[in-house]
Amino acid sequence: MSEIKATWVGPGLRLLGEANGGPAVVMDSGHPPYGTQTGASPMELVLIGLAGCTSMDVLSILDKKHEPVTGYQIHVTAECADTYPQVYTKIHLEYVFYGKGVRAKSVERAIELSETTYCGVNAMLSKTAEITHSYRIVEEEVRPHQPGAIK
Repeated sequence: MSEIKATWVGPGLRLLGEANGGPAVVMDSGHPPYGTQTGASPMELVLIGLAGCTSMDVLSILDKKHEPVTGYQIHVTAECADTYPQVYTKIHLEYVFYGKGVRAKSVERAIELSETTYCGVNAMLSKTAEITHSYRIVEEEVRPHQPGAIK
């Protein structure tokens, strides 16, 4: 069971969201005159949740397959309906893997398992949005802008 709390802190529509008493996330509408763009909008947080959910699946699967992933990023683009409620109608995920010798077959299978079995956020969003994906493997040993390994 999850317990979520959102507290209005202003200015405008700025809120602090907390999940299960954990660290707070700043939310803001981003739309003047109420939004100050000091945080992600609730709809952006949905996409961040999708990116996090599928990334955790894919990275853990690749780790179990002993793939030499040394860096990773995911880029999400989305389109919304023109009318209210403006739900996402199209979402594209671009997975980018860094490492020497990462096998495409393993990457494809990990993404497939996340999409069809493990990622609950994907399962929910796929009810209203067409979700597509692509991936790239960059043959580099150095992680992009992040020190340390996956573990």
